[in-house]
Amino acid sequence: MTKFDFPPSIKSRPVWGTLQARPGRHHLFVADAEGAQAILDVATPDLMAGSHIIYVPRGADHADALRALEPAQFHEGPSYAASVPRLRRALQDAKMGLQVYLAGTEGVMGQAMAEAVAAGIPHTAIQTEHRGSTARRMQCVHCKGITEDVETDPFVCAHCGLNLFVRDHYSRRLAAYQGVRVDAEDHGNVPEPRGIYE
Repeated sequence: MTKFDFPPSIKSRPVWGTLQARPGRHHLFVADAEGAQAILDVATPDLMAGSHIIYVPRGADHADALRALEPAQFHEGPSYAASVPRLRRALQDAKMGLQVYLAGTEGVMGQAMAEAVAAGIPHTAIQTEHRGSTARRMQCVHCKGITEDVETDPFVCAHCGLNLFVRDHYSRRLAAYQGVRVDAEDHGNVPEPRGIYE
């Protein structure tokens, strides 16, 4: 699955768009896994001449295709966390008019957006496109721990072990959805897990 139509939800839930090449001399792309396809869809030689691509494969095999675009700079990281110093440096060295494009999973787009916003780029100026997994990055509201790649509702918090309900409430600051204890009032009464979008 590369593209997914998210069902309507509450206002705090992010709405992901479609990347479109914008005019400018400097372009920063951050993508993971299938997000590479979104970059490939908008790439032109002129766009790539001023582009810096930060890519985290996460098991996908698009790095060679991205390199073949001949961007001004290309970085392939083993994980998003390992690529954060590179992203921060790119944002620190950014010139006026930098165009930022994020593509791939919600977890990586949300975290990269938080970095860009912290660097002074308004979130409304950042382009996004969801591609690939619909797994969520979840924060337990009880222990504050983050569990990555949650695909079922309810799920077990990786930090405190509570059974958590997957809510659509999203924290842009944390780049995570919020999970609350599903059996808070009736301990042990936990529904059978099912896919988040089933």
